[in-house]
Amino acid sequence: MSSKNYISVLFSFVFLSCQQDSNSLETLYSLPNKLKEVSGITYSSETNLLWTLEDSGNTNAIYGLNFQNGEIEKTIRIENTENIDWEDITKDDNGNLYIGDFGNNDNERKDLCIYKIDKKTLNSESVVPAYKVSFAYPEQKDFPPKKSAMFYDVEGFFEFKNNFYLFTKNRSKGFDGIAFLYKIPNTPGFHQAVLMGQFITCDDYNHCAITSATISPDESKVAILTHDKILLFENFKDDNFLNGTKTILNLNHFSQKEAVCFDDNDYLFIADERTKSIGGNVYNVSIKKLKSKS
Repeated sequence: MSSKNYISVLFSFVFLSCQQDSNSLETLYSLPNKLKEVSGITYSSETNLLWTLEDSGNTNAIYGLNFQNGEIEKTIRIENTENIDWEDITKDDNGNLYIGDFGNNDNERKDLCIYKIDKKTLNSESVVPAYKVSFAYPEQKDFPPKKSAMFYDVEGFFEFKNNFYLFTKNRSKGFDGIAFLYKIPNTPGFHQAVLMGQFITCDDYNHCAITSATISPDESKVAILTHDKILLFENFKDDNFLNGTKTILNLNHFSQKEAVCFDDNDYLFIADERTKSIGGNVYNVSIKKLKSKS
């Protein structure tokens, strides 16, 4: 999400931010000054790096951060691509990375895609994607649709059993919290995304618009991020995530949070954009602790 769309609502929460429970999130470190618009993170135990990227208007590169201090250890330029609106990054079980170029604020794009970055190339300074997955939403008929049907922006996804799962960010006029889950096969070429279902976050855009998503290493938990909440799905079977138990976990901390990934099966890494003097950090939080407070 562009920072300029966020600033107008930020100041009303400054006073609240000063009174938040500091035990909800542990600040690990500040992000490098170079990374002002981080939009996704994923942790790789193989490289021991926290991989990240920035969204539209920034370089077509990914960055490997030292997960303990946040320093940039690797910068990889992604050739033959353009950062139209890179909104999230994830990995598969083999350690390959995937860049989600599916940011779609105005719901008018017809070039949505995901790039695969082979794990064997992660020591290079520049790489060409192993392949490109292009897709469209069959339910979208107009580009852009009416303002009451702006359902086709995505900022969060993950890879699970050779498929991608995308959680939409509702930008409709009269925000009602509806979010869709789409499924796309992890194979090169063009695909029609399959609508898996829908769910409700809440009716306040600033608190419940989805900005990132992740699945735990043991594949038992799905965590969906907003600016101040985690929507947790558990006790599901196969990829029926939305039929699982949904729990809303309040972070008691409002900022422009744009990225989440699992560290292990309990702890999450969360990153936010720097807006004025707020944010620009990487945090750690335990799901167990959040659940104990909910």
